[in-house]
Formats: sequence, structure tokens, C-alpha cells
Amino acid sequence: MTAQCGENLILDGKEETMLTTPLCEYLVMRHPKVTFAAILTSCWRGYIGTWQIVDNHLYLVKLDGEYEDGSLATLEDVFPGHTGPVLASWYSGTLRVPRGDLLHYVHMGWASTWEMDLLIEVDKGEVLSRRVVRTAPRARAV
Repeated sequence: MTAQCGENLILDGKEETMLTTPLCEYLVMRHPKVTFAAILTSCWRGYIGTWQIVDNHLYLVKLDGEYEDGSLATLEDVFPGHTGPVLASWYSGTLRVPRGDLLHYVHMGWASTWEMDLLIEVDKGEVLSRRVVRTAPRARAV
């Protein structure tokens, strides 16, 4: 598998890359028949979500993707009646935001490592905490 592109996260007014896919959980639970076209090998899920944290809540603000029939995906397709931000109330878990320099590239999924990761704990769309974890130095081959 090719290294995958991340989702977009607007955090404290800055756009960052997020290596977590909160929408996947929602699609499996509520829309198992919605299938996106994997038009790039670097995006097998077939879409890129843009997320934002506002007042300690996670929102999906934009969806860019294409369905298998070639039509463009919109927020309203997945969330009828919503054209703007959607509170990610279905999502509980950890958002991973890589920070610093890329230390080790792995040509598969999100296995690459950066200097540090910002980990954001979320419970039903509410941000509970943020913490930075530094990557341990890799042992050098002799």
C-alpha cells in the first residue's frame, strides 16, 4: 500500500495534516453502502475531509471526494440537511497530528514517523485533552 494522504485539520487558526479518519467510523455505522472511488493510490478511502476544532468540539466542515459513479461528494450527501459544519458527535478516539520534521518515511499507510505527534483525545465530538508526544530516537545501525 502507498503512503496515504491525511485529512485536513484547522486547529488554532492554522491548517494542519491529521492522520486519523473520523468519518470512516460514521460511514461504517450509518452509511455502509456509501462507497467512494479511490482515484489516487495515495488516497484509498476516496475522500479528504476538512475538520475544525471550535470551542473544544470537532466539526467536519468540508468533504472532497468522488463516488464510484463519478459524481462529487458533498457534506449534504452524507449528512442530509447539513451544508455547513457537522459536529462529529459519533467520533470518540485519538486524533493524530504529526509535528516537526519527518524522521522516517514508510511507503505504507501512515507508518512514517515525525519528530513529535500532537494527540487530541475526543469523546463524542468533544475535545477532552491535547498532549504532545516526542518520538524516541531510533537506534542507528552499526
